[in-house]
Amino acid sequence: MSHLPVIIGMGGVGPAGRTSGHHAFRRLLFDQLPASQQQETLLSLASLTGLAHQVADNQWRTPEGQLSTEALVARYQQQLLDSTLIRRIHPDWFDVHAHPASRNLDMTPGDDPIRFRLRRRQLPEQLPTGWQLTELPGNEVEVTVTQPFSATLSTSRDALVQAAGMLPTGFKPGAHYRSANHPRALQMAVFGASDLLGQSGLPWKELAGRVRPDQIGVFASNSIGQLDQEGWGGLLQNPVTGKRTTSKQMPLGYAQMTADFINAYVLGNIGQSSGLLGACATFLYNLQAATNAIRSGRLRVAVVGTSDAPVTPEIIEGFRSMGALADDASLKALDNLEQLTDKDYRRACRPFGHNCGFTIAESGQFTLLVDDSLAMETGAQILGSVPEVFANADGFKRSISAPGIGNYLTLAKAAALGRSLLGEKALQERSYVHAHGTSTPKNRVTESHVLNEVAKAMGISHWPVAAIKAFVGHSQGTAGGDQFMAALGSWSEGWLPGITTVEGGFAEDLHASHLQLSNQHLSLNERPMDMALINAKGFGGNNASALMLSPEVTLNFLEKRHGKAAIQAHSRQLETTLERSEQHEKASQSGHFKLTYQFGEEVLEGEDLTLSNKQLQIPGYPQAVDLDLSNPFGDSFH
Repeated sequence: MSHLPVIIGMGGVGPAGRTSGHHAFRRLLFDQLPASQQQETLLSLASLTGLAHQVADNQWRTPEGQLSTEALVARYQQQLLDSTLIRRIHPDWFDVHAHPASRNLDMTPGDDPIRFRLRRRQLPEQLPTGWQLTELPGNEVEVTVTQPFSATLSTSRDALVQAAGMLPTGFKPGAHYRSANHPRALQMAVFGASDLLGQSGLPWKELAGRVRPDQIGVFASNSIGQLDQEGWGGLLQNPVTGKRTTSKQMPLGYAQMTADFINAYVLGNIGQSSGLLGACATFLYNLQAATNAIRSGRLRVAVVGTSDAPVTPEIIEGFRSMGALADDASLKALDNLEQLTDKDYRRACRPFGHNCGFTIAESGQFTLLVDDSLAMETGAQILGSVPEVFANADGFKRSISAPGIGNYLTLAKAAALGRSLLGEKALQERSYVHAHGTSTPKNRVTESHVLNEVAKAMGISHWPVAAIKAFVGHSQGTAGGDQFMAALGSWSEGWLPGITTVEGGFAEDLHASHLQLSNQHLSLNERPMDMALINAKGFGGNNASALMLSPEVTLNFLEKRHGKAAIQAHSRQLETTLERSEQHEKASQSGHFKLTYQFGEEVLEGEDLTLSNKQLQIPGYPQAVDLDLSNPFGDSFH
């Protein structure tokens, strides 16, 4: 009998804000919220970005002095909203008007004059012979070279891509712990894992103490490693720019460092550690490994997550050169515009609409899974469950980046399992799909065909489709985590986000005869959803689809398996769990973040262990590792 992996915690941060408390989800449908929830969302952003922190009841310290809650919200509402979701890249990340570039100049006698533009600050102190300058608006000059000249000139230009889904402007994840020289993705991982533990309401040592230490697993990574200056980006750049390579850049660049940091500095985990990579399906690959381990009984506790920080000039230029990103020129052509405004950048990502490429984003999302028995024993919050994740490759391909057939397998199997578990009517009337929805012309056609064919085969007439990249962009390996958290938000808040960046109708080349696509938010009050299917289509043929079950469906399962008495006992313990979770929420909401980061604490050596032929006892871990293992292969080895 399989164990059901139950979701008992969520945490992280993305372009919409802090994940716990469903604050980030509420930001997606801010205009739909009642005034009280709008205020809570804004206060969450104010505290997260360092704009304000609470000093007393109804009193907040801000750059303008002490303000009441009402005054704070009224004064900063628009600024806080503008500092989230997809937007023009902020100078805190890099200056889009000073994109680094170089130009090779090689003028020989008899050549026509060379002309190019520079910002005045880029001019060399001593102008070479034959340079003539013409003043231009905006502190620029036009340089005309009339004499033979050969050099490589460092210049700058406006970035060709100027939109991204960035963490809320002002939020610095490394400011809340000793983060010296840590790449941004790892800072986000420490913040996200700490947020997860606090939100769960279960003290980690108490939870971990209920199982053997080798029954815990951490499944975390990202899709392309750490490529900013503190990671492999600096490792590759520094030797050619005259900077010193540091001892941290090489090791901290590895993608599995997300798991390594959580093991070593957040949890003290000595159980399984795994960091799987699968392009855009990376979060779901890690989720699959965790659910398989829990279902089999090999593990009882699993932390799952990914953390990607790809908003750098080099990564953006790499994707742009592939033709994958929505660059400024394409956005202008798409809407027949001469100039792009902040509003236009907001609408850069338009899944299933008339679009021109995806929008890069950063995010770190983490969840806590336990088996159903442990969820009952601990009085854990029941946020939902994940019975299975399916992953399939594409087979032979024309191009490594082109879509293939694997996603038909993953989504069809996820839908079929949902039907097997809850019945055909539940699948047909009470399920929806979180599409990968990248906003590329190729994806809108190929993924809509996958969704539509599965809906048609399963007898689903109007399958609701969500595509939250419209709000937060494409966070690469964490994209599935963004969708996962949005599904939990839908069950908590009763809304399915619409694809609001699509105006004037969806694209005509979609396959949508059995799909329900909407640019309006859909209320779930009269149409409850028993299951959500999370879909990912990744570069290289990395496809995955997860089946998630609602909290109500999960609780019904727990009652049938464990009985009403166990449910009543769980409910009594749940009160304490919720109180602890609320304490974390109040502290975070007021701007007092308490990150778990244990550097050099409780470190053990081999001499500290007690080893016998039956068990391995580790100081600080109540239960021993069992070495009295049975033979799983019967008499075949005798």
